[in-house]
Amino acid sequence: MAVRIRLTRKGTKKKPFYRIVAADIEKPRDGRFLELLGTYNPMVEPNAIVLKEDRIKYWLGEGAKPSTTVKSILKRQAESQA
Repeated sequence: MAVRIRLTRKGTKKKPFYRIVAADIEKPRDGRFLELLGTYNPMVEPNAIVLKEDRIKYWLGEGAKPSTTVKSILKRQAESQA
């Protein structure tokens, strides 16, 4: 089973809120997922990002590949902590 770390959309029309999840590549965007890894809210300034860093490191170590958007979110979060 190939795992991808990606976003699932929640929230209402024109007010998106995203969950960062580890999910099987073959599952739909808002379908079943393996584990909730964090949240991302682009509607507040600055963007609210909450991550479970230990679980993200675990899934990356297991071979999960982040989507391009999640990769940029992780990079931005790492830069803000440094």
